[in-house]
Amino acid sequence: MSANRKLSIRIGVSAVGFATLWTVFAFVQAPQWAQLIAYLAVYLVIAYDTLWRAAVNIAHGQIFDENFLMIVATVGAFAIGDYREGLAVMLFYQVGELFQKYAVGKSRRSIGALMDIRPDVARIVCDDGQTAEIEPERVEIGQTLLVRAGERIAVDGVALQDGTLDMAALTGESRPYACKQGERVLSGAINMGGTLTFRAEKQYSDSTVAKILDLVENASDKKAKAENFISKFARWYTPAVVLAALALAVIPPLVQGGGWTDWVHRALSFLVVSCPCALVISVPMSFFGGIGGASRVGVLVKGGNYLELLHRADTFVFDKTGTLTQGKFAVESVSASESAEQVLAWAALAERQSNHPIARAIVQAAPDAGGETRSVREIAGKGVVAETDCGEIAAGNAALMREYGIDAPASDGVGTIVYVAKDGAYVGAIRINDSLKPDTADAIRAINEAGCKTIMLTGDGADVARQVCEQTGVCEYHAQLLPADKVERLETIMRSAKTVAYVGDGINDAPVLMRADVGIAMGGVGSDAAIESADIVLMHDDLSALLTARAVARKTMRIVWQNIVFALAVKAAVLVLSALGVTNMWLAVFADVGVAILAIVNAMRCMRAPRPSRRRSAKRATTRIAD
Repeated sequence: MSANRKLSIRIGVSAVGFATLWTVFAFVQAPQWAQLIAYLAVYLVIAYDTLWRAAVNIAHGQIFDENFLMIVATVGAFAIGDYREGLAVMLFYQVGELFQKYAVGKSRRSIGALMDIRPDVARIVCDDGQTAEIEPERVEIGQTLLVRAGERIAVDGVALQDGTLDMAALTGESRPYACKQGERVLSGAINMGGTLTFRAEKQYSDSTVAKILDLVENASDKKAKAENFISKFARWYTPAVVLAALALAVIPPLVQGGGWTDWVHRALSFLVVSCPCALVISVPMSFFGGIGGASRVGVLVKGGNYLELLHRADTFVFDKTGTLTQGKFAVESVSASESAEQVLAWAALAERQSNHPIARAIVQAAPDAGGETRSVREIAGKGVVAETDCGEIAAGNAALMREYGIDAPASDGVGTIVYVAKDGAYVGAIRINDSLKPDTADAIRAINEAGCKTIMLTGDGADVARQVCEQTGVCEYHAQLLPADKVERLETIMRSAKTVAYVGDGINDAPVLMRADVGIAMGGVGSDAAIESADIVLMHDDLSALLTARAVARKTMRIVWQNIVFALAVKAAVLVLSALGVTNMWLAVFADVGVAILAIVNAMRCMRAPRPSRRRSAKRATTRIAD
């Protein structure tokens, strides 16, 4: 039987016993000792666990907590003959405890839903073609694994055939993902088609699912300032109110020369009201719920402190390539003295062995380029020079052409220009461009309209950066920056801003992500650098996820401060009324249990992540932007 069910039964039995005794003693004149024994028996049924926790905490030196306050208040009520009030206070306190356990359990189940992404088994393909089930932790790199329909991928790997995957647990995206042969597949994704085979590229401990689970499980270790404030507040607040209650019970009767029962009753009501459980429970629960709600929509937050920082951020700094733009280069145009196709083919022949994104774009544009490349010399920051069966081909920027004494014409327009020369003579130029992500302009507009400043840091030239800012609405840019320059520029920005959030693709921006007040990596599925260096990981590869994360942070902080203000205001008012003798213990119960329940209900709203409303522009940002 679960602990919640046991507590529910005890509450039910005690409530029936309480009502029965109240009714019986309303019509039967029983002696005080008989009423004491009867009410005390019911009290022990409902209060024995609170008594035990208070005793254990006192033995460990933790005296001033909510258990201690409840025991002192209720036992004190019995001592002055208020049996019904003492029992009622404990009964309603336990009702509040039950509701708290239910709310926390629901919040944990919401996090538990994310924990379900952990694969149960891995099915490896043996040398004889048979399959064997093993634990995911035992999978070795290079092994071939088989995933049946409806099963989860155990480790990160490379697909050996086409398939369809459900990535909802990783990204929050409900649409199926069509995976092609040779593409990367991620642990935690569900195979939606037939049998899928893939080759393991990582061990389980280094795979996406393990990193995500570790991130979420440890999120509660990093507390926000509001949480730390409540923890420190409770440590000083509880002893202070106990001393205040003691003074209220002793000093006025000594001064007035009597009236002990009335003042002790006021002090006990004061103690009941003073219990800080509404704050101690609801504030951490709000952050816990916010982190859980965010995880369900593809936003991973490493701690409540980062939600608080994101809420306070007044400056958003963006990387360009892969963040504001697609990061996918394509050949836009080719200028040539003779044949454009031939120039592109020569460039592809020279760039064939390079892994640079621009080189891959050129090779992709001329997949049928013939010829053999005998040797390639790559000149850092300039380009490549290749010896081919067609002759010596140089492909690179203007600096490479100058180094080889080749007269290349100046290029007009915006774009990355790759000049091509054959046997020392200029033959043409290729313009390479990148394109904006579809929702970049809308997202930047929403951030600007929220009163925040937007800045772009890029290694590209000023003309490229300027055009990106014009198309997206970014307020300011700094161009031609090396990675170290980005960190230096970010530090300059941080000196004049309140809180700075840096948004990057998480692959080559690790130093800047770690330096910012809050580092946000987007498109972080499968990116080790993103998960390790960023404070918040957006599993989606578009900026709308940033708006979702900001909406989660704003909602969480709004609810946190609603609970703090509401609880302190009600308690302060009832504390004063209790000290003046205007209220009794019944109202004190509401000020404690009632406020706690209302605060918990409010905190549970954090578990539903908001979807920010964004105005869609009539015309999508499809302009090609040079990198």
